[in-house]
Amino acid sequence: MSPGGGRLDRTKLLAARFRAAQDRPYLATALYSVTVVESPHVPTMGVDRHWRCYVSPGFVDRLPVAQLAAVWIHEVAHLLRDHHGRADRLPVGQRRDHHRVNVAQDCEINDDLLADRLPLPADRIEPKTFGLPAGLLFEAYLPLLPARVCGGAHGCGPGEHDCAAGGHDCGSGAHGVDRPWEQGGSGGVSAVEAGAIRRETAHAVRAHVRARGTVAAGWERWAAQVLEPRVDWRRALTGAVREAAAWAIGAVDYTYQRPSRRAAAMRRVVLPSLRQPVPRVAIVVDTSGSMGDAQLAAALAEVSGVLRAVGVGGNRVTVLSCDAAVHVVRRVHTVGEVRLAGGGGTDMRVGIEAALRDRPHIVVVLTDGLTPWPAAPLESTRVIAGLIGTDAPQPPSWITSVTIDD
Repeated sequence: MSPGGGRLDRTKLLAARFRAAQDRPYLATALYSVTVVESPHVPTMGVDRHWRCYVSPGFVDRLPVAQLAAVWIHEVAHLLRDHHGRADRLPVGQRRDHHRVNVAQDCEINDDLLADRLPLPADRIEPKTFGLPAGLLFEAYLPLLPARVCGGAHGCGPGEHDCAAGGHDCGSGAHGVDRPWEQGGSGGVSAVEAGAIRRETAHAVRAHVRARGTVAAGWERWAAQVLEPRVDWRRALTGAVREAAAWAIGAVDYTYQRPSRRAAAMRRVVLPSLRQPVPRVAIVVDTSGSMGDAQLAAALAEVSGVLRAVGVGGNRVTVLSCDAAVHVVRRVHTVGEVRLAGGGGTDMRVGIEAALRDRPHIVVVLTDGLTPWPAAPLESTRVIAGLIGTDAPQPPSWITSVTIDD
Protein backbone atom coordinates (compact mmCIF):
# COMPACT_ATOMS: atom_id res chain seq x y z
CA MET A 1 0.00 0.00 0.00
CA SER A 2 1.16 3.54 -0.72
CA PRO A 3 1.05 6.17 2.06
CA GLY A 4 -2.20 7.40 0.58
CA GLY A 5 -3.67 3.93 0.60
CA GLY A 6 -3.40 3.32 -3.16
CA ARG A 7 -2.25 0.05 -4.64
CA LEU A 8 0.20 -0.37 -7.46
CA ASP A 9 -1.49 -0.15 -10.86
CA ARG A 10 0.21 -3.25 -12.26
CA THR A 11 -1.81 -3.17 -15.45
CA LYS A 12 -0.43 0.28 -16.29
CA LEU A 13 3.10 -0.64 -15.22
CA LEU A 14 3.17 -3.85 -17.25
CA ALA A 15 1.56 -2.10 -20.23
CA ALA A 16 4.48 0.34 -20.09
CA ARG A 17 6.98 -2.54 -20.09
CA PHE A 18 5.16 -4.14 -23.02
CA ARG A 19 5.35 -0.85 -24.92
CA ALA A 20 9.07 -0.54 -24.19
CA ALA A 21 9.65 -4.07 -25.48
CA GLN A 22 7.54 -3.44 -28.59
CA ASP A 23 9.31 -0.18 -29.44
CA ARG A 24 12.81 -1.51 -28.60
CA PRO A 25 12.52 -5.28 -29.26
CA TYR A 26 16.26 -5.83 -28.78
CA LEU A 27 15.73 -4.98 -25.09
CA ALA A 28 12.80 -7.37 -24.62
CA THR A 29 14.80 -10.19 -23.00
CA ALA A 30 16.28 -7.83 -20.42
CA LEU A 31 12.96 -6.09 -19.73
CA TYR A 32 11.11 -9.34 -19.11
CA SER A 33 13.92 -10.69 -16.91
CA VAL A 34 13.13 -8.06 -14.27
CA THR A 35 10.83 -8.97 -11.34
CA VAL A 36 8.43 -6.26 -10.12
CA VAL A 37 8.27 -5.56 -6.37
CA GLU A 38 5.73 -3.03 -5.07
CA SER A 39 7.20 -0.68 -2.46
CA PRO A 40 5.84 2.60 -1.05
CA HIS A 41 9.32 3.38 0.31
CA VAL A 42 11.25 3.65 -2.96
CA PRO A 43 11.17 7.27 -4.28
CA THR A 44 10.28 6.33 -7.87
CA MET A 45 11.61 3.12 -9.43
CA GLY A 46 14.85 1.37 -8.54
CA VAL A 47 16.59 -1.93 -9.21
CA ASP A 48 18.79 -4.19 -7.10
CA ARG A 49 21.68 -6.43 -8.09
CA HIS A 50 19.33 -9.38 -8.59
CA TRP A 51 17.26 -7.66 -11.28
CA ARG A 52 14.32 -6.89 -9.02
CA CYS A 53 12.59 -3.59 -9.77
CA TYR A 54 11.03 -1.78 -6.79
CA VAL A 55 8.18 0.48 -7.81
CA SER A 56 6.36 3.28 -6.01
CA PRO A 57 2.57 3.12 -6.61
CA GLY A 58 2.35 6.92 -6.52
CA PHE A 59 5.07 7.25 -9.16
CA VAL A 60 3.19 4.92 -11.51
CA ASP A 61 0.00 6.91 -10.96
CA ARG A 62 1.71 10.20 -11.87
CA LEU A 63 3.34 9.20 -15.17
CA PRO A 64 1.70 8.41 -18.50
CA VAL A 65 2.46 5.03 -20.08
CA ALA A 66 4.91 6.48 -22.62
CA GLN A 67 7.08 8.01 -19.88
CA LEU A 68 6.85 4.87 -17.75
CA ALA A 69 8.12 2.88 -20.75
CA ALA A 70 11.12 5.21 -20.95
CA VAL A 71 11.80 4.77 -17.21
CA TRP A 72 11.66 1.00 -17.66
CA ILE A 73 14.41 1.26 -20.27
CA HIS A 74 16.39 3.59 -18.00
CA GLU A 75 16.34 1.11 -15.10
CA VAL A 76 17.18 -1.86 -17.32
CA ALA A 77 20.07 0.15 -18.77
CA HIS A 78 21.63 0.30 -15.28
CA LEU A 79 21.57 -3.50 -15.17
CA LEU A 80 22.70 -4.11 -18.73
CA ARG A 81 25.63 -1.73 -18.33
CA ASP A 82 26.64 -3.49 -15.10
CA HIS A 83 26.67 -0.20 -13.23
CA HIS A 84 26.75 -1.87 -9.82
CA GLY A 85 29.75 -4.01 -10.81
CA ARG A 86 31.59 -1.00 -12.18
CA ALA A 87 30.73 1.03 -9.08
CA ASP A 88 32.29 -1.69 -6.92
CA ARG A 89 35.58 -1.08 -8.76
CA LEU A 90 35.65 2.68 -8.08
CA PRO A 91 38.22 4.09 -5.63
CA VAL A 92 36.86 4.02 -2.08
CA GLY A 93 36.59 7.80 -1.89
CA GLN A 94 34.34 7.94 -4.95
CA ARG A 95 32.33 4.84 -4.11
CA ARG A 96 31.29 6.19 -0.71
CA ASP A 97 28.90 8.85 -2.12
CA HIS A 98 26.34 6.61 -3.81
CA HIS A 99 24.07 9.56 -4.63
CA ARG A 100 26.80 11.23 -6.66
CA VAL A 101 27.63 7.93 -8.39
CA ASN A 102 23.95 7.52 -9.28
CA VAL A 103 23.81 11.00 -10.83
CA ALA A 104 26.90 10.25 -12.94
CA GLN A 105 25.34 6.97 -14.07
CA ASP A 106 22.13 8.73 -15.07
CA CYS A 107 24.20 11.14 -17.15
CA GLU A 108 25.72 8.16 -18.97
CA ILE A 109 22.32 6.59 -19.66
CA ASN A 110 20.00 9.49 -20.30
CA ASP A 111 22.00 11.21 -23.02
CA ASP A 112 21.68 7.98 -25.04
CA LEU A 113 17.97 7.60 -24.30
CA LEU A 114 17.23 11.21 -25.20
CA ALA A 115 19.17 10.82 -28.44
CA ASP A 116 16.92 7.81 -29.06
CA ARG A 117 13.91 10.16 -28.62
CA LEU A 118 12.58 8.44 -25.53
CA PRO A 119 10.16 10.65 -23.55
CA LEU A 120 11.89 10.69 -20.18
CA PRO A 121 10.20 12.67 -17.38
CA ALA A 122 10.88 16.41 -17.37
CA ASP A 123 12.84 16.25 -14.09
CA ARG A 124 15.42 13.88 -15.58
CA ILE A 125 19.15 14.21 -15.07
CA GLU A 126 21.36 14.53 -18.14
CA PRO A 127 24.88 15.82 -18.87
CA LYS A 128 23.74 19.28 -19.94
CA THR A 129 22.10 19.67 -16.50
CA PHE A 130 25.67 20.30 -15.30
CA GLY A 131 27.08 21.79 -18.49
CA LEU A 132 28.89 18.55 -19.39
CA PRO A 133 29.35 16.95 -22.83
CA ALA A 134 27.33 13.92 -23.90
CA GLY A 135 28.74 10.50 -24.68
CA LEU A 136 30.96 9.82 -21.64
CA LEU A 137 30.94 6.88 -19.24
CA PHE A 138 29.83 7.50 -15.68
CA GLU A 139 33.39 7.02 -14.41
CA ALA A 140 34.36 10.05 -16.52
CA TYR A 141 31.36 12.13 -15.42
CA LEU A 142 31.93 11.46 -11.72
CA PRO A 143 34.90 13.81 -11.13
CA LEU A 144 33.38 16.45 -13.44
CA LEU A 145 30.19 16.87 -11.41
CA PRO A 146 29.96 19.95 -9.16
CA ALA A 147 30.52 19.60 -5.42
CA ARG A 148 26.76 19.48 -4.85
CA VAL A 149 24.74 17.65 -7.44
CA CYS A 150 21.02 17.81 -8.11
CA GLY A 151 19.04 17.06 -11.19
CA GLY A 152 16.07 19.11 -10.03
CA ALA A 153 14.05 16.01 -9.25
CA HIS A 154 14.16 16.07 -5.48
CA GLY A 155 11.92 18.85 -4.33
CA CYS A 156 14.62 21.53 -4.24
CA GLY A 157 13.51 25.07 -4.77
CA PRO A 158 15.20 27.45 -7.23
CA GLY A 159 18.78 28.05 -6.20
CA GLU A 160 18.69 25.46 -3.40
CA HIS A 161 19.83 22.22 -5.07
CA ASP A 162 21.15 20.59 -1.93
CA CYS A 163 20.38 16.91 -2.32
CA ALA A 164 23.38 15.27 -0.74
CA ALA A 165 21.05 13.51 1.72
CA GLY A 166 19.35 11.58 -1.05
CA GLY A 167 16.09 11.66 -3.00
CA HIS A 168 17.58 10.41 -6.24
CA ASP A 169 18.06 6.69 -5.95
CA CYS A 170 18.00 3.95 -8.59
CA GLY A 171 18.99 1.27 -6.07
CA SER A 172 21.90 -1.08 -5.59
CA GLY A 173 21.53 -2.32 -9.16
CA ALA A 174 22.91 1.09 -10.12
CA HIS A 175 25.29 2.47 -7.48
CA GLY A 176 25.95 -0.82 -5.68
CA VAL A 177 24.82 0.21 -2.17
CA ASP A 178 21.95 -1.81 -0.64
CA ARG A 179 18.88 0.29 0.09
CA PRO A 180 16.36 -0.12 2.97
CA TRP A 181 13.50 -1.09 0.67
CA GLU A 182 15.39 -3.90 -1.04
CA GLN A 183 14.74 -7.53 -0.16
CA GLY A 184 18.39 -8.57 -0.04
CA GLY A 185 19.52 -12.18 -0.05
CA SER A 186 19.67 -14.38 -3.11
CA GLY A 187 17.02 -15.13 -5.66
CA GLY A 188 16.21 -13.20 -8.77
CA VAL A 189 18.81 -13.18 -11.54
CA SER A 190 22.26 -14.53 -10.68
CA ALA A 191 25.50 -12.96 -11.87
CA VAL A 192 25.97 -15.76 -14.43
CA GLU A 193 22.42 -15.32 -15.73
CA ALA A 194 22.93 -11.55 -15.91
CA GLY A 195 25.99 -12.07 -18.08
CA ALA A 196 23.99 -14.30 -20.40
CA ILE A 197 21.20 -11.70 -20.63
CA ARG A 198 23.72 -9.00 -21.52
CA ARG A 199 25.25 -11.11 -24.28
CA GLU A 200 21.85 -12.12 -25.67
CA THR A 201 20.75 -8.48 -25.67
CA ALA A 202 23.97 -7.41 -27.38
CA HIS A 203 23.39 -10.01 -30.11
CA ALA A 204 19.81 -8.75 -30.47
CA VAL A 205 21.09 -5.19 -30.89
CA ARG A 206 23.42 -6.29 -33.67
CA ALA A 207 20.68 -8.31 -35.37
CA HIS A 208 18.37 -5.30 -35.23
CA VAL A 209 21.06 -3.10 -36.79
CA ARG A 210 21.53 -5.58 -39.64
CA ALA A 211 17.78 -5.84 -40.23
CA ARG A 212 16.72 -2.21 -39.78
CA GLY A 213 19.73 -0.06 -38.93
CA THR A 214 17.72 1.96 -36.41
CA VAL A 215 19.46 1.30 -33.07
CA ALA A 216 20.69 4.35 -31.16
CA ALA A 217 24.46 4.82 -31.29
CA GLY A 218 24.77 4.39 -27.52
CA TRP A 219 23.30 0.89 -27.62
CA GLU A 220 25.41 -0.04 -30.62
CA ARG A 221 28.60 0.99 -28.77
CA TRP A 222 27.48 -0.95 -25.69
CA ALA A 223 26.84 -4.10 -27.75
CA ALA A 224 30.29 -3.86 -29.32
CA GLN A 225 31.86 -3.62 -25.87
CA VAL A 226 29.96 -6.69 -24.62
CA LEU A 227 30.66 -8.85 -27.65
CA GLU A 228 34.20 -7.61 -28.26
CA PRO A 229 35.43 -6.71 -24.77
CA ARG A 230 38.66 -4.80 -24.39
CA VAL A 231 40.78 -6.27 -21.64
CA ASP A 232 41.97 -3.90 -18.93
CA TRP A 233 45.63 -4.40 -19.76
CA ARG A 234 46.79 -2.58 -16.62
CA ARG A 235 45.00 -5.11 -14.45
CA ALA A 236 46.21 -7.98 -16.62
CA LEU A 237 49.82 -6.77 -16.50
CA THR A 238 49.62 -6.27 -12.74
CA GLY A 239 48.27 -9.79 -12.35
CA ALA A 240 50.99 -11.28 -14.55
CA VAL A 241 53.80 -9.57 -12.65
CA ARG A 242 52.20 -10.35 -9.29
CA GLU A 243 51.90 -14.04 -10.20
CA ALA A 244 55.52 -14.17 -11.38
CA ALA A 245 56.69 -12.39 -8.23
CA ALA A 246 54.77 -14.87 -6.06
CA TRP A 247 56.45 -17.70 -7.96
CA ALA A 248 59.89 -16.14 -7.36
CA ILE A 249 59.21 -15.50 -3.67
CA GLY A 250 58.15 -19.12 -3.32
CA ALA A 251 61.51 -20.30 -4.65
CA VAL A 252 62.95 -20.83 -1.17
CA ASP A 253 66.34 -22.44 -0.75
CA TYR A 254 68.86 -23.18 2.00
CA THR A 255 71.78 -20.84 2.64
CA TYR A 256 74.76 -20.89 5.01
CA GLN A 257 75.16 -17.11 4.86
CA ARG A 258 72.89 -16.87 7.87
CA PRO A 259 72.99 -20.10 9.92
CA SER A 260 69.83 -21.54 11.34
CA ARG A 261 68.96 -20.68 14.94
CA ARG A 262 68.45 -24.37 15.57
CA ALA A 263 72.22 -24.89 15.22
CA ALA A 264 72.65 -23.78 18.85
CA ALA A 265 71.06 -27.05 19.96
CA MET A 266 73.55 -29.14 18.00
CA ARG A 267 77.19 -28.83 19.02
CA ARG A 268 79.80 -28.56 16.24
CA VAL A 269 77.11 -28.64 13.53
CA VAL A 270 76.30 -25.64 11.34
CA LEU A 271 72.76 -25.77 9.96
CA PRO A 272 71.64 -23.63 7.01
CA SER A 273 68.58 -21.38 7.16
CA LEU A 274 65.85 -21.00 4.56
CA ARG A 275 66.20 -18.08 2.18
CA GLN A 276 63.23 -16.47 0.45
CA PRO A 277 64.41 -14.10 -2.30
CA VAL A 278 63.01 -10.68 -3.13
CA PRO A 279 62.33 -10.84 -6.87
CA ARG A 280 64.80 -9.18 -9.20
CA VAL A 281 63.16 -7.68 -12.29
CA ALA A 282 64.59 -6.69 -15.65
CA ILE A 283 62.62 -4.55 -18.09
CA VAL A 284 63.71 -4.82 -21.71
CA VAL A 285 62.41 -1.85 -23.71
CA ASP A 286 62.10 -2.11 -27.47
CA THR A 287 63.53 1.14 -28.87
CA SER A 288 63.50 0.13 -32.52
CA GLY A 289 62.22 2.47 -35.20
CA SER A 290 58.68 1.08 -35.05
CA MET A 291 58.17 2.19 -31.44
CA GLY A 292 56.93 5.70 -30.59
CA ASP A 293 58.14 7.78 -27.64
CA ALA A 294 54.61 8.30 -26.31
CA GLN A 295 53.97 4.54 -26.35
CA LEU A 296 57.18 3.83 -24.47
CA ALA A 297 56.64 6.54 -21.86
CA ALA A 298 53.10 5.36 -21.11
CA ALA A 299 54.10 1.71 -20.91
CA LEU A 300 57.09 2.40 -18.66
CA ALA A 301 54.94 4.46 -16.31
CA GLU A 302 52.46 1.60 -16.03
CA VAL A 303 55.17 -0.98 -15.40
CA SER A 304 56.64 1.28 -12.71
CA GLY A 305 53.27 1.31 -10.97
CA VAL A 306 52.95 -2.47 -11.33
CA LEU A 307 56.35 -3.02 -9.72
CA ARG A 308 55.45 -0.78 -6.80
CA ALA A 309 52.16 -2.65 -6.39
CA VAL A 310 53.91 -5.99 -6.02
CA GLY A 311 56.60 -4.61 -3.70
CA VAL A 312 59.50 -4.71 -6.16
CA GLY A 313 61.68 -1.63 -6.34
CA GLY A 314 64.94 -0.09 -5.24
CA ASN A 315 68.01 -1.43 -7.00
CA ARG A 316 66.27 -4.67 -7.96
CA VAL A 317 64.88 -3.24 -11.21
CA THR A 318 67.15 -3.05 -14.25
CA VAL A 319 66.01 -1.36 -17.46
CA LEU A 320 67.66 -2.29 -20.76
CA SER A 321 67.21 -0.19 -23.87
CA CYS A 322 67.40 -2.47 -26.90
CA ASP A 323 66.68 -2.57 -30.64
CA ALA A 324 68.92 -5.07 -32.43
CA ALA A 325 71.59 -4.38 -29.80
CA VAL A 326 71.58 -3.35 -26.16
CA HIS A 327 72.39 0.37 -25.81
CA VAL A 328 71.70 1.26 -22.17
CA VAL A 329 71.62 -0.91 -19.04
CA ARG A 330 70.62 0.94 -15.91
CA ARG A 331 69.35 0.07 -12.45
CA VAL A 332 66.64 2.51 -11.53
CA HIS A 333 64.55 3.53 -8.53
CA THR A 334 61.94 5.50 -10.51
CA VAL A 335 60.77 5.61 -14.10
CA GLY A 336 62.25 9.12 -14.38
CA GLU A 337 65.75 7.61 -14.26
CA VAL A 338 65.17 5.52 -17.39
CA ARG A 339 67.30 6.42 -20.42
CA LEU A 340 66.27 5.10 -23.82
CA ALA A 341 68.39 4.87 -26.96
CA GLY A 342 68.15 3.03 -30.26
CA GLY A 343 66.07 3.34 -33.37
CA GLY A 344 67.38 0.53 -35.54
CA GLY A 345 66.18 -3.03 -36.14
CA THR A 346 64.44 -5.28 -33.65
CA ASP A 347 65.70 -8.35 -31.81
CA MET A 348 64.50 -8.70 -28.22
CA ARG A 349 66.48 -11.93 -27.85
CA VAL A 350 69.58 -9.77 -27.49
CA GLY A 351 67.99 -7.74 -24.70
CA ILE A 352 66.71 -10.82 -22.88
CA GLU A 353 70.12 -12.47 -23.11
CA ALA A 354 71.76 -9.36 -21.65
CA ALA A 355 69.16 -9.18 -18.89
CA LEU A 356 69.89 -12.77 -17.84
CA ARG A 357 73.44 -11.82 -16.83
CA ASP A 358 71.96 -10.24 -13.72
CA ARG A 359 70.00 -13.47 -13.01
CA PRO A 360 66.57 -11.83 -12.75
CA HIS A 361 63.50 -13.74 -11.60
CA ILE A 362 61.23 -11.80 -13.98
CA VAL A 363 61.93 -10.23 -17.40
CA VAL A 364 59.29 -7.83 -18.71
CA VAL A 365 59.66 -7.04 -22.41
CA LEU A 366 57.88 -3.95 -23.77
CA THR A 367 57.64 -4.31 -27.53
CA ASP A 368 55.37 -4.02 -30.55
CA GLY A 369 55.94 -7.76 -31.06
CA LEU A 370 57.82 -7.44 -34.36
CA THR A 371 60.77 -9.40 -33.03
CA PRO A 372 62.14 -12.94 -32.82
CA TRP A 373 61.93 -14.61 -29.42
CA PRO A 374 64.02 -17.21 -27.58
CA ALA A 375 63.30 -20.70 -28.86
CA ALA A 376 62.69 -22.32 -25.46
CA PRO A 377 61.57 -21.35 -21.93
CA LEU A 378 64.25 -19.82 -19.71
CA GLU A 379 65.42 -21.68 -16.65
CA SER A 380 64.53 -19.94 -13.35
CA THR A 381 63.19 -16.83 -15.11
CA ARG A 382 59.66 -15.87 -16.08
CA VAL A 383 59.18 -13.75 -19.21
CA ILE A 384 56.24 -11.36 -19.59
CA ALA A 385 55.66 -9.60 -22.91
CA GLY A 386 53.86 -6.26 -22.82
CA LEU A 387 52.69 -6.08 -26.45
CA ILE A 388 52.09 -2.46 -27.42
CA GLY A 389 49.25 -2.19 -29.94
CA THR A 390 46.24 -4.42 -30.53
CA ASP A 391 47.73 -5.86 -33.75
CA ALA A 392 51.02 -6.95 -32.19
CA PRO A 393 52.08 -10.52 -33.13
CA GLN A 394 51.90 -13.01 -30.27
CA PRO A 395 55.07 -14.49 -28.71
CA PRO A 396 55.56 -18.23 -28.03
CA SER A 397 52.99 -19.78 -25.70
CA TRP A 398 55.46 -20.13 -22.80
CA ILE A 399 55.72 -16.34 -22.58
CA THR A 400 52.95 -14.60 -20.64
CA SER A 401 51.63 -11.90 -22.97
CA VAL A 402 49.52 -8.83 -22.19
CA THR A 403 48.26 -6.57 -24.98
CA ILE A 404 48.79 -2.90 -24.11
CA ASP A 405 46.23 -0.67 -25.79
CA ASP A 406 48.19 2.23 -27.21
